[in-house]
Parts: sequence; structure tokens; C-alpha cells
Amino acid sequence: MRSLFLKIFLSYWLAQALFVVLAILVTLAVRPQTDPRGEYFRINTAMQAAQAYEHGGKAQVANQLEERERSVHDRVFLFDDQGRELSGRRVPQWALQLAAGVQPKPAGLWGRLEGDRRAAQAIVAPSGKRYTLVIERPAPPHFFFGPNRTPGLGIFIAILSSGLVCFLLARYLTAPVVRLREATQKLAAGDLTARAGTVGSRRRDEIAELVRDFDGMAERLENLVNAQSRLLNDISHELRSPLARLNVALGLARQRTGPEAAPTLDRMELEANRLNELIGRLLVLARMEGGEEAVEKSEIHLEDLVREIAQDAEFEAQGRNCRVKCEVVDDAVVSGNVELLHSAIENVVRNAMRYTQGGTEVEIRLEQIEEANGPQALVRVSDQGPGVPEASLDKLFQPFYRLDDARERQTGGVGLGLAIAERAVRLHGGSVRAANRPAGGLVVELRLPAIAQPAAALSPAYVLSSSKSS
Repeated sequence: MRSLFLKIFLSYWLAQALFVVLAILVTLAVRPQTDPRGEYFRINTAMQAAQAYEHGGKAQVANQLEERERSVHDRVFLFDDQGRELSGRRVPQWALQLAAGVQPKPAGLWGRLEGDRRAAQAIVAPSGKRYTLVIERPAPPHFFFGPNRTPGLGIFIAILSSGLVCFLLARYLTAPVVRLREATQKLAAGDLTARAGTVGSRRRDEIAELVRDFDGMAERLENLVNAQSRLLNDISHELRSPLARLNVALGLARQRTGPEAAPTLDRMELEANRLNELIGRLLVLARMEGGEEAVEKSEIHLEDLVREIAQDAEFEAQGRNCRVKCEVVDDAVVSGNVELLHSAIENVVRNAMRYTQGGTEVEIRLEQIEEANGPQALVRVSDQGPGVPEASLDKLFQPFYRLDDARERQTGGVGLGLAIAERAVRLHGGSVRAANRPAGGLVVELRLPAIAQPAAALSPAYVLSSSKSS
């Protein structure tokens, strides 16, 4: 039982129910077994039966006792001082024992609750003769009452009312915890506006203080992330103006200088282009940090998107001495933004092309798989490069994370491509995972929620690969 609500509710209810039931049962069990009022009625009944016998004999006492059994459902037997039953009816064994003075003790608590439904009463008639009356009272109805008129309906109402009180108490105690858990899940999913408190709440206990502390932390975190995004966006925009002026100055410098300055100007132009690309990626990253509300979605056939990216990558791969192989198993359809998904898949493919060994190929595979949460579009990009240390796999999708600065400078990477891909996929409700291949290299899997398609809509496998390498 993992639910805190159920633990509190059932434990409180069980404790209350046991308290009520045990209190009633113990009270009934320890109460005196003799009933003065019952003894008075037994003596009166015995006197009437003895007088009926002395005046009318066996037939009259038998009629009287049978009439009493029909009217009040008491079983009554009358014995003389010799132990003979005087009505002439069949006598059960327990009645003979009671008439002989043998009173069996009640067995256990249940026997004490049964009480003295069977009893013997000795009297002396006005004639001076001794008689013994044995009587058995009828058992009370067990629907509303238990043995010896134990208040069964009262116990049921007490248990039901205690259950209602315990339910409300458990709900009151766990409601803030449930809201806190939901807000934590939203915050972990990227919704920085998630709060656990309710407007107008006047609770002042420890759980309420925890909820208020969480809301304060979430608000502080939202302000910090928004400030960071605004700063990143502002800096990127501010850098665009001097960069544009730098490009104009480079153009003028080429016109006014001779060939001897060309290598220096080419280097300056290369660094300016890299800076321009970095600023563009920073703007994209800042825009993605704005949240899912900024994403306009439509139905996208990933088959067309993956083929287009593979064809562009194959053309570029000729200059990198590698190949690109694309295999489309299913035409998965997703709801998303074409530009963001194109950028995400392309960044992963370009990263794979950057690190795969010369003369090898980068594999792109698209398929639709069924999982517990519904159909998923799976895009798997594999390379045959050096791979990544296991401890660094989870850090690959962090902005500006680079395994080796020297290697990144050689390849021209700045550590933003995979970060942009991860955020774009996350904005579409998907996930990205990286793992090392057993045969060497890195495989990156992009999973996106897919729209269920009829079986006839799934396309056969499609393979695109280069027939030559540079």
C-alpha cells in the first residue's frame, strides 16, 4: 500500500472501529448476568404454570405453556420436585440439566454475550409443593442486534460515521501533499509556473509551511530562469549589430588590401561566421526555453522529414569522407513544429557526421513502436566514432558541454546542437537518449508521441544510402 492517503485513512478508521466495537463488547461482557426484572417474570410465569397444573392437571398446563410459546415465543417447561416434566411434552437435554440444577458456564466472550437466555426458576406454590420452571427466551433478530441484544445497528452506524470522519481527516492531511507532488512533477517537466498552494488558504500547520516554501522556491527558480533567458536573448541580439559591422569592415578591408592580407582576412571571416552561427543557436535555445506555448503544431509525416534531412546530410557527407544511410520502416505521424523537429534531427545527424570515422557511415532509422503510453515515433541516429565515456552520456544534452575543447575547436562545435535537439524534442512531449554502441560509436534515440495510424498507412522499408565516398 503505497498511498499515504490510504495509510492514514485505513489506520485511523481501523483504530476508531476497534475502539468502538471493543468498548461495546467489553461493556456487555462485564455487566452482571443476573436480571432482576427477568427473575420477577420467571417467578410469575412459574406460579401461573403451577396453579394451572394444580387446578387443571397436565392438559391445562400444557395448553398454557404452548399458548405462551405461540404468543411470546418462549419455550417453557415445568418440573416437579422429582424432576418430572408436568406438561407431557418432549423435553430437550439442556432443559433436563437446568431442572437438575446444572447450570453450564458460558464459553468465552461470545457465550457471555449470549447471556442467560436459558434459565431455571424454583418456586413454592401456595399448596406447599415445590416446582421448577425452565425457560428459554427467543434469540433476538441478528440484523439489528447481536447476541443478548448487542446493538449491531449501532455498531454499524458508529463504524460508518468513524469511517467518514477518518476519510475527511485523511483527505485534509494529504490534500496539500497531493498538490505538492503534482506541482513538483510539472516543475520537473519544465512548467516553471507550477504552484502547490491555493489562493485564500489559511492553514498554518507544518505541511502548509512546506507548501509555501515550495511555492517560494518555484517562484525564485522561475525568476532566475526567466532572467537568464532574457539575458541570453538580449546579449545575442546586442552582438548581432557589431557582428554585422564587422562583416562590412571585412568587405572593405578586402577591397583596400592586397593578396598578402587574404589569409588573415579569411581567418577573421571564419571566426565571424562561427560567432554568427553561435549567436543564432543561442537565440534558438533562448526561444525554446520560453516554454511550449510558443510552439505551433501541426501533423507531420516524419518519413518526408527524415528523407529530406538524410539527402542534405548525404550531400554534405561527401566532403567529410563518410556516408549516410537512411532506413524508414514506418511512416510515423506526429503533432509538432516542422522547423523545431527538423532542427533537432538535423543537429543529431550533423553531430554524428562530425565524429564518425572516415570511410564509415552514419545510420538513420525511423520506425513506430508501441509502448505502454501509446505509439511512439523512434528516430535512431548511429555513428561509428570513438563514442562517449559512460559518465558523460547524460551531460551531452547540456548547453556548452564539450568532452574535449581541443577536439571541439577542430570540428567547429560549440556544444549547443544536442542541447537544442533535446529541448525541441522535450517541447513535443518526447525524450532523447544517448548510448554507446557495442561495436563502437554513439547512438542517439529521439522518441516522440505518435498519432495512431491504420496498418495500411504504414509504408514499407525505405533505404537511402550513398554509393560512393570521398
